[in-house]
Amino acid sequence: MDSDTEQRLLKVESDLAHLEHQYDQLNKIVTEQDKTITRLQSVIDRIDQSIREQEMNQVRDNNTKPPHYGPGM
Repeated sequence: MDSDTEQRLLKVESDLAHLEHQYDQLNKIVTEQDKTITRLQSVIDRIDQSIREQEMNQVRDNNTKPPHYGPGM
């Protein structure tokens, strides 16, 4: 193998090692972001449910029965 070919091969191997390292770093970041998004979605779902319950309670509290509805009816 001549010197030029050997240098090109070393560069390709070096570039590949660099790309593999970047891939591993990006994969770790994406995995962490997925966990964060899943956790945040759960928080959003709980907040949404809480808001819905509060709105329903407000509607019930503000929905007074007419005077002719007595207790026991």
